[in-house]
Parts: sequence; structure tokens; C-alpha cells
Amino acid sequence: MSKNLRKGLRFEVQARNYLQASGLVLLHSNYRCRFGEIDLVMHDDDTLCFIEVKFRESQLFGGAAASIPLAKQRRIIKTALCYIASNKNLANHAMRFDALLIQHRADGSNHINWIRNAFYAE
Repeated sequence: MSKNLRKGLRFEVQARNYLQASGLVLLHSNYRCRFGEIDLVMHDDDTLCFIEVKFRESQLFGGAAASIPLAKQRRIIKTALCYIASNKNLANHAMRFDALLIQHRADGSNHINWIRNAFYAE
């Protein structure tokens, strides 16, 4: 396993723990289909949440928030629809696309910014 993959998994675990402590329930981690991957699929009450986790060590080039461009959003939306198609019991739930951004600080700590409804399916 590469160093970057190990680091990415570590931050996904941190994100999952943060969201679970906020009351969300994990349904799936690293869901993949032919359209792409979704880092976390979780329930927030009756809402199905598709969550993209991003970590950045600096604010250069826009930091973590700038790393989810429109093309990536479209892939996540298609992947979410694939997830729902394969889990028919979830088809009647409201859905939301969130981003959980982890930004490294100069003091060595990480700042977590959870953006609910970071983007929308049209």
C-alpha cells in the first residue's frame, strides 16, 4: 500500500469518526462502481448522505474545497445514483452531497470543515 493511500485512508477514518460522533450512521465506505467512488455513504436521520473527504496540507491552489471541481461532482452524483439503484430500499430517502474538508494547520493540528449540501444533483 502506497504512502499516499495509507494517508488517505487515515483521513477517511478520521472523517468517519467525526461524522459518527455527530450522529450520522455509516452505510458504506469507499463505494465503487463504473462511474467512480464515494468515500462515505451515511444516514443523517432520514437523509442519505454521500460524502467526499478531502485533505490538504496547504491553502495553495484553493485548499481542500477547490479539489472538488464540477467534473468530480458529476462523477459523484452518477455514482450515488448507481448506489441507490443497487439499494432499492433507499430510493425514497432524501439525499445530500456533503464535503468533509480536513486542512492541515501550521501548529500540526487539523481543522475539519463539514459542508452539508456542498453541491446538488440537478
